[in-house]
Amino acid sequence: MILTALAIGMAAQGRCTALDTRLPRPLAGWTRDGRGLDTGHAVTLPARGGTVETRVTIRKPGTVGIAIDQDGWIDAFAGGGKRALRMASESRGPRCSTIRKILYYRMRPGTYRVTVNRLKGGRAKLMLTHD
Repeated sequence: MILTALAIGMAAQGRCTALDTRLPRPLAGWTRDGRGLDTGHAVTLPARGGTVETRVTIRKPGTVGIAIDQDGWIDAFAGGGKRALRMASESRGPRCSTIRKILYYRMRPGTYRVTVNRLKGGRAKLMLTHD
C-alpha cells in the first residue's frame, strides 16, 4: 500500500526524463561552458577548502541572479568592499534542471567579488542571470 501511494505520488509529480532541456530563456546558457562568470553560459570553478571565488563585471543596473548547481553560501561584494550585499531574493532552480538555487542581488554597473562557501564538492558550476 505504501509503495502504491509512492508510485501514484511520483506519477502525479511527473518524472524528469532529461535534465536541463527546458530551461527558461535567461538560463538557456546553463548547458554551455564558458570562461568567467557571466550571462549566456555557465562556468565551472575549482573549489579550495570548500570555497570558490571569482569576479564579475556588471554592465547594466538591475537585479542579477547567481545560479549554482549545489548547496553553498553565495555572497557578492561591491568593488573591494568587505561587507556582502544584501540578497534581494532566492529561488530554487527550475524543475528538471541541475540548477540547485538562484540568489538575486540588486547591482549597479561595476566590478563585484563573488564567493561561494560551504561547498561539499571539488568544484561549483555558476551562471549569471540578469532581469
